Formats: sequence, structure tokens, C-alpha cells
Amino acid sequence: MTTAEVAEYLRLGERKVYELVRERVIPCVRVTGKLLFPRQAIDLWLMNHLESDERIALDTPAVLAGSHDPLLEWAVRESGSDLALLLNGSGDGVRRLLANQAQVIGFHLIHEDGTWNNPARCGLGGLRDLVTIEWAQRTQGLIVAPGNPLEIRDVRALANPRVRVLRRQEGAGADVLLRELLRQAGLTLGDVHTLEHCALTHDDLALEVLRGGADCGLGVEAAARRHGLDFVPVCQERFDLALRRRAYFQPHLQALLGFAQTERFRSRAASLGGYDLAGHGQVRYNA
Repeated sequence: MTTAEVAEYLRLGERKVYELVRERVIPCVRVTGKLLFPRQAIDLWLMNHLESDERIALDTPAVLAGSHDPLLEWAVRESGSDLALLLNGSGDGVRRLLANQAQVIGFHLIHEDGTWNNPARCGLGGLRDLVTIEWAQRTQGLIVAPGNPLEIRDVRALANPRVRVLRRQEGAGADVLLRELLRQAGLTLGDVHTLEHCALTHDDLALEVLRGGADCGLGVEAAARRHGLDFVPVCQERFDLALRRRAYFQPHLQALLGFAQTERFRSRAASLGGYDLAGHGQVRYNA
């Protein structure tokens, strides 16, 4: 819908719609300078602002969606949380949280100013009961073959036509980060020899490099280490959990978060490598 159409749909003045856009409250996209408002996203936004939360509290499945993280995946299993995993990337997780298809998501999305996981800029600003909690700081970098035979030392090396780069799927936090790192290096995806297929998880990417199907890809240090691959660190990122406030008190989340306070959890993080838990559990956003 156009601005005029969404104003009529919501029974608001166009000036109020522009105000909501400036505050990054209402979902919209900008195409060649023109604001457009997806009808389904507007309907979800309206549902999220109903006075009662009872309409969906019992219907949200016990699912952890969003980005893949080796430590989080392990903790979900070992904690006995009974959460099902649906790890198709940060962007998919955001959509599922908005649609009440998941109780919690993991996400790591960088913005051009170098900040991470701003709810409004990730499309979550319309949730009036949103909470985000830091899971860990992770080391992201280039996963390469043992011995780094192509001598890949930084992101600029990806412009070498000999280097076959395996990407994560569109909308995944790692793919967003790769694009941003290339931009900072004065490159685009068009300057890189990317493979046609994508890796759905960090482990999938590491295994593809291990078998020789790719020369490198952007992933977390933990995945490189546990598959015996070399790793070129590029940056530190913040990986957060996002959930609705009521989900925090559900037994599934309580089991996971309680387990994450144990010494066994911290020992596992240390053995995987590439994790900094100094801010673990810190509330980063509370709507």
C-alpha cells in the first residue's frame, strides 16, 4: 500500500503515518524513494498492538528460530528445554517472531553505523513487549582450508577470481555481514566468485570447505575449530536472543537460560572457542 492507502486503511492522517515512519514504529519499505507498506506486515503490526496478549500466548509453538550458533544449538539440547530448532537465518527468525511462529529467536544483524541488533532497524520495532538478551560476543571470520593454501588474509582477498566463496543464505546475519565487510573494503558481491548454492549453517559451510567444495566462507570461529580448519578473524559481533516478554517465563526458556548459568555451559563455550560471555544474559532492549 502507498502512504495514502495505508492512512485510509488505518483511519489515520498521512502526517501521522509519516510520523510513525520517522519513529521506525510502523513496518514499511522504501523503493526508489517511495514508501510502501506490505499489507500482511501492517496486519501483523495491528495484531501486536491489541490490548490483550491472550490471543496468541497459548498458540506460539515452543520453537527457537533464527540464526545458527553452535553454542546455542548445544545448549538447547543439553538443557532439556524441549525447544524445537528452526535455524534458517536471522531474517527468517525475525519474520517468525513477528508471526508468532517462534517463542524465541537468535539473531545478529549489523547496521552501517557498526551497531548490532537494533530492533527498529531489524523490523522488530513494532513489538510492544519485545525483549532482547545478549547471548554472546562471537568472533566472525573467514573459514579456510588447513594451511590456508590460497593465503587468504582478509576480506579483500575474496576478490581473487581463484577463490571460491560459499555464502550463507539470503537474509542470514552472516550474509548481511559479508556484504557490509565487502562494502567497507570497496567491493561488492559482484567482485567475488561466489558459488551458486548456499550453506544453511556455519557447520554446513565448514564441511563444504573441508571437503574441497569451496575455498572459504564467512563463519564463526567455533565452526572452523571443531572441523580442523584454519580461521582468519575479521570482527567481533554480538549475538542476541529476541523474545516476547511473556515467553521469558515459559518453562522452555527458563530451562535454557538456567542451564546457561552453569559452569558446564561456560566450559563448553571455552572449549568451542571464539566466544566472549562477559555480557551474557544482559538485557539489551526492553520495550
